[in-house]
Amino acid sequence: MKKLILMLAIILPVVASAQKIAHVNSQEIMTLMPETKKMGERLDSLQSSYETQLANMQAEFNKKVAEFQQEQSTMSAGVREFRQQELADMEQRMQMFYQTIQKDLQTKQVEYLQPIQNKLLDAINKVAAAQSCTYVLDKASMIYVAPDALDLTAAVKAELGIK
Repeated sequence: MKKLILMLAIILPVVASAQKIAHVNSQEIMTLMPETKKMGERLDSLQSSYETQLANMQAEFNKKVAEFQQEQSTMSAGVREFRQQELADMEQRMQMFYQTIQKDLQTKQVEYLQPIQNKLLDAINKVAAAQSCTYVLDKASMIYVAPDALDLTAAVKAELGIK
């Protein structure tokens, strides 16, 4: 048993040192990818469209509130209550619409981001295989990186055609 433990103590460091570990700054690469810029433009356009729709709804609501305030003194109690409920319903619809567009924007972001992440991961895998790396870690999640550590960021950028 002692011989087995001694042999493992000798072999494990040798085996561990034979493994090549590298790191990559995926955030830096993602921000430089042209697809990421296009994704941002698509999301901005969609958000702008939603904001226009929401602003139109708000303008219509404000108009109805102003009309109600002007006419409420001449309304019967039943009509006033009906119009107040109508305004409350309209306000609730605007809030629901706002929540819906927030969810839609999040869904679209995930949908647009997935192919970009896949492309980046494919490039990292290709470069890591070419460099015979056993592990590739993301620099953002590392506490310490030695100055002489293998950094694949430039090679992955080159693989993606990013300067």
